[in-house]
Amino acid sequence: MCYNESRRRNDGASCTELFLTVAREENISAAARVLHLAQPALSRQLRNLEEELGKALFTRGARRITLTKEGRILKCRAEHMLSLAEKTKAEIMSHAETLEGDLYIGAGETMGVHYLTHVVSNLHKRFPGIRLRMSSGDSLDLANQLDSELLDFALLFSPIDPLKYNMLPIPYENTWGLLMRQDDPLAGKERLVLADLNDLPLIVSRQYGLRQLLENHPAENTPRLNVVGSYSLLYNGSLMAEDGLGYVLGIDGIINVTGNSPLCFRPIDGLPKANMFLV
Repeated sequence: MCYNESRRRNDGASCTELFLTVAREENISAAARVLHLAQPALSRQLRNLEEELGKALFTRGARRITLTKEGRILKCRAEHMLSLAEKTKAEIMSHAETLEGDLYIGAGETMGVHYLTHVVSNLHKRFPGIRLRMSSGDSLDLANQLDSELLDFALLFSPIDPLKYNMLPIPYENTWGLLMRQDDPLAGKERLVLADLNDLPLIVSRQYGLRQLLENHPAENTPRLNVVGSYSLLYNGSLMAEDGLGYVLGIDGIINVTGNSPLCFRPIDGLPKANMFLV
């Protein structure tokens, strides 16, 4: 059947590749031209796939098609499948007697990435056949890619399950603080204390909110929290702060707050350091 990836078309395109091409082009005729297929043949393949799965994958409009909920799920899984297949093929085809190939590393937004890039730079000078493939994301995304074997290494913030992963600590600590507008009254302070956070409209990382950071603090020292939003990468969080949506909890050294920046960063005393590990 069409979805069985052990059976491929005569021209070498798998059903996954057909589906992803249609999803990308959002038009069956355009996808057929890209794939060098007749449109009826491609439409038949898609119908076979939908019949096999028992779900509609596309909503067909007059000029474009869109993915259904089930189609979006399949697209995400299919992209991972192809990426893993390409990575596996490259590993098998690499020459065992030389150190070469693609090195897949994932990292979040932190100056600690310099430790990785410095090491890989020196490694590349010795072995120019090594190519760095860097992915960005937060720890949740990167851990999922690591578990799916789409990454060789990932730079993750603690806490990390030591029973699940092999890991090495990175000798760099990040400081937690608030991003805010330069004209905010709190910007007049060089450092903040936990009491300053009472009832502030806070925008936090989707993986690290203040509740997690304060879980070992005495209850009487815990500020009254007013979380109004979240982000996955701090750059988007900084735009929220710039537009006055709230105060963004993040780590130092990521957003440039020098020169004419409308933002400033104020560290918060009483919060633990953000430690990183190469996993």
